[in-house]
Amino acid sequence: MFFNSSYLLFMAPAFLLMILASWYVRSTYNKWSKVPSSSRLTGAQAAQRLVSSGALYGVKIEGVSGNLSDHYDPRSKTLRLSQGVANNASVAAVAIAAHELGHAMQDAEDYMPLRLRAALVPMVNIGSWLGWILIMIGLFLNMLNLAWLGVLVFSGGALFALATLPVELNASARAKQLLSETGIVQTEQERRGVNNVLNAAALTYVAALLTSVLQLLYFASMIGGRRR
Repeated sequence: MFFNSSYLLFMAPAFLLMILASWYVRSTYNKWSKVPSSSRLTGAQAAQRLVSSGALYGVKIEGVSGNLSDHYDPRSKTLRLSQGVANNASVAAVAIAAHELGHAMQDAEDYMPLRLRAALVPMVNIGSWLGWILIMIGLFLNMLNLAWLGVLVFSGGALFALATLPVELNASARAKQLLSETGIVQTEQERRGVNNVLNAAALTYVAALLTSVLQLLYFASMIGGRRR
């Protein structure tokens, strides 16, 4: 009922952007992971310097398995860096480490968009499966009000994707400032590399938002068509 040729056609722009974003992230990371930073600091060393310079003394730095699995955990105040970032003294590595430290700064400052995104997590966890069920039952039984309720519940994913954008863009802006102020990034080439790496990452969040919005529009068009 849901996943047919019309669904694929409707979602084609989002799928195309997701593929493009994934390719762009990989190619940009691969390029700038081969360009050494003038400071010769690895991602882990750069993170440690930024923790000290930003007075984030409660933040721990740990390794994590996987490729580009780097993230900041606000619950344990822990920055987790993948091996390719932690042990690599490249422009890409310091850019990613600084971006995740940007999230730590947001956490320390009680940055409102970060709190809003965290507050949406329970809604998204419930809505991701409950929304499907309500839409399916509503359409099957021709109970369109129930189907519309499913769309409303399912919309939490789009709200989460929308709330994520300012959080990620702000973390990237903080990363660029941190790297410049601490002298970890010094040359114009390095600054260009940092911008490219962080802009590529931002594109993935734009793709996620577009995907969520188009899914909502698709379900809304199905229910609207059934009413007509």
